[in-house]
Amino acid sequence: MNEQTRNTEQDDAVTVIGLGPMGRAMTRTLLTAGHPVTVWNRTAARADGVVAEGATCAATPREAVEASGLVILSLTDYGAMYDILGSATGSLAGRTLVNLSSDTPDRTREAAAWAAGHGAAFLTGGIMAPAPMVGTEASYVYYSGPGDVMERRRAVLAPLGTPRYLGEDPGLAQMMYQAQLTVFLTTLSALMHATAMLGTAGMKAEESLPELLSTADTLSGILRAGDERPGAALDAGEHPGDLSTVTMMGATADHIVETSASLGLDPALPLAVQSHYRHAIEDGHGNDNWTRIIDRIRAPR
Repeated sequence: MNEQTRNTEQDDAVTVIGLGPMGRAMTRTLLTAGHPVTVWNRTAARADGVVAEGATCAATPREAVEASGLVILSLTDYGAMYDILGSATGSLAGRTLVNLSSDTPDRTREAAAWAAGHGAAFLTGGIMAPAPMVGTEASYVYYSGPGDVMERRRAVLAPLGTPRYLGEDPGLAQMMYQAQLTVFLTTLSALMHATAMLGTAGMKAEESLPELLSTADTLSGILRAGDERPGAALDAGEHPGDLSTVTMMGATADHIVETSASLGLDPALPLAVQSHYRHAIEDGHGNDNWTRIIDRIRAPR
C-alpha cells in the first residue's frame, strides 16, 4: 500500500466514540454512506448491533483513535472526552476531533485548546435532530472551529445532516446548540404544564396533546407573520406595540399563574414567564411589544 492510498483511506475512515442512540445512528448513517467506521464504547455490548452491520469495534480508545483521521465524539459531556481520550493523547496529533457532545461554550473553548495542545484539530458540533432522523433531509448540524478543517471534513460529515458552519470560534456552535435546546426544552415543559392543566378537567393527554401540538406547529408562522426579517427590529432596539404589548401579554401570564395555582399545579414555569412581563412593566415598557422582555433577560437585576 503506497502512502497516497494510506492517506486516502485515513481521510475516508471515521471513528465514532460513544454509542448511545445518537452514536449508533451516526455510525449506521456513515456506514450507509460507504465510510469504514471504527467504534468504541465503555459498555462494549452496545457495539454489537453496528458491528453486525459492518463497523469495527476497537478494544481501546487509543486503538479507536488510531483507526481514523476523523474522530467523532458523542458523549454525555466534555468531561467524558477527557476521561476517555486521556489514555490516547499521544495518538491525537494530525487528527480531527469533532465533538458533538453537549456542554457549555466555555468548556468547549477549553477543549479546543486542549486538543490543539496535543496536535489535533477540533470542531464543535451540535446535531439538531433526534437519533431516528439522523441522515435524513430534516437533519442539520451546527459546526464551528477552523474554517479550513471544516471544509476538509465537510463531505464526510455531510451524511449526518446538512452542515451549518457558524465561524471560527469553537464555542459558537455550542452556544447555538444550547440556544436551540432552550427553545426546545421550554416548549416541552410548557406542553406538559398545559397537558396537566387540562387533565384537571378530566381531559386525557390523548385528547389534549393534539390540540396543544397544533399550537406549537403554528407558532413559527404566527411569529413570522408580517415580518420579512425576523429579529431585525430586536437588533435595532425597536419594540413597536401595535400588535401586542407587554401589558397585554403580562395580563395573560397573570391569568396562567392564577389558573395553575387554583388547580394545584407546580407554578415554577408560569411564575418564570410572569416575572419577565412584570419586570418590563416595572421598567416602564408596558406599551412596548412583548419582545421588550429581552432587556431584563440580557441584564437581570
